[in-house]
Amino acid sequence: MTLRTYLQRLEKDEQILHITKPISTKYEIAALLKKLEPRRVIFDNVIESDFRVMGNLFCTKADFGDYFGISASEIIPLLTQAIADRGKDLSPNPKSDQVEAGPAPCQEIFHPRPDLTKLPILRHFSNDGGAYITAGVFAASHPQHGQNLDFHRCMQFSPTEMAIRVVTGRHFDAFLQDQDYVDVAICIGNSPNVLVAAATSVELGVDELTIANALEPLQLVRAKTVDVLIPAEAEIVLEGTVYRHHRHAEGPFVDLTGTQDIVRQEPVFELKVITHRKDAIWQALVPGAMEHKLLMGMPREPTIFQKVNQVVQCVDVNINPGGCSWLHAIVQIDKRADDDGVKAIRAAFAGHRSCKHVYVVDKDIDIYDPVQVEWALATRFQGDRDLVVLDKEPGSSLDPSAEPHTKMTTKMGFDLTAPLGTARQHFEKVVYPDIDVDRFV
Repeated sequence: MTLRTYLQRLEKDEQILHITKPISTKYEIAALLKKLEPRRVIFDNVIESDFRVMGNLFCTKADFGDYFGISASEIIPLLTQAIADRGKDLSPNPKSDQVEAGPAPCQEIFHPRPDLTKLPILRHFSNDGGAYITAGVFAASHPQHGQNLDFHRCMQFSPTEMAIRVVTGRHFDAFLQDQDYVDVAICIGNSPNVLVAAATSVELGVDELTIANALEPLQLVRAKTVDVLIPAEAEIVLEGTVYRHHRHAEGPFVDLTGTQDIVRQEPVFELKVITHRKDAIWQALVPGAMEHKLLMGMPREPTIFQKVNQVVQCVDVNINPGGCSWLHAIVQIDKRADDDGVKAIRAAFAGHRSCKHVYVVDKDIDIYDPVQVEWALATRFQGDRDLVVLDKEPGSSLDPSAEPHTKMTTKMGFDLTAPLGTARQHFEKVVYPDIDVDRFV
């Protein structure tokens, strides 16, 4: 399946809402997407652009699983398997049967003199530094490390330039530090295998396209002016160069936490060409909304699952929206030993280093029900015995409460598991007797 065939299926099943009235890229599209989530939406009449805009495509795990024909509970095994078994290398290889020789869908139209102002780049909030591309997947390459795929938000400030938020220490930052400039292709309008692969944290040198291909076979094409392979079925591609020493103010920007990030001097992307489908649809991703949270948090669940499973029996992981889908993780284990909860806490932090709070529960607790998790906190936890505190650890740049500049933070793990043996009977939830309501009501 491709994103286009999936959209066609959704159209047939009447699962997409079409907005036909004129609507602006300045605040209106973002605001309506947020109001309508998790409903999938296509805007057919965008005031500032000839391109249509789509959003809210994958707001929930159920939506994501639906694309692959699996249940939400099968997502972690699917992602874990794709990371472990990436299949054949998709490094640039013109003879590969997965690299299209002729015109690819994403290159049906070629603009040698491109203009960013013709694209429906959204301005989301009144205090934003500018209009932002938020769903852009960057494809870049390095002479030693090969190709890399990841996300960077892009703030437009001229018809051919954008300021790119590059997080220090990430793979793309390493590429820039080594080369001073990096040629990139920014792909917009991607299938969920590409989106989740680009959001996955793997070791330097792993081409995330191999993860996308392991999730679902992927057709690739070489970009027109830069030496990278890109998804052939993407909607729109911006090709150009990011310069390490050419900087511009980036921000403010409302990020995953729903709070406003600071202004920084960030590297500049200079646009060379734009290619796109004949009837391309722009993909919007509203900052801090459900789809943003899902695509940020969900790819970290298999890495936590893998680390925890090395020390105890892990059942499931939920990086929950209440923790901004980034700062909290709820880990469900099959407890076999008294210290399994503490072991799981430390392993979970190793699996997601930006995580701030970890909650470990037994397998009788539904980790997707916050009431049940809070019940476990209320009935199975004692602070002097079950709390793990990691003082002054590297935290997340997204956490406004972390130490300014260094982003050091205090991390805490909560062992909400019940004791083993005969003592456990005092911590079990009593099951109400069943009764046929229709007999009485």
